[in-house]
Amino acid sequence: MFYTSPDQFREKQIAPGVRIRTCWGDRMLMSFVHFEPNAQVPRHSHPHEQVGTVLKGEFDFTIGAVTKRVKEGDSYVVPPNVEHKVQVLESAAIALDIFAPAREDYK
Repeated sequence: MFYTSPDQFREKQIAPGVRIRTCWGDRMLMSFVHFEPNAQVPRHSHPHEQVGTVLKGEFDFTIGAVTKRVKEGDSYVVPPNVEHKVQVLESAAIALDIFAPAREDYK
């Protein structure tokens, strides 16, 4: 499959108020992340490299020991095995995350 759209992706809830829709190839995975107001992604880590960008809204993103408020157009990089978490503010937000290698638990 060469072309697809997010409405064709399977939806999965990864935390209360946090839903993803994913698309993947052999070596990477793309995840559209929809955050409800005040949602949280708890501190966690994974062996995948993660890069992303905020498509809508803003949220506080902690990577390692550094917290930054990221907003529409901002990008971020989470190295493998580095703990990180998200705290969404009072408005909904959307991010696009890319993982390499593809996360099997997100397929």
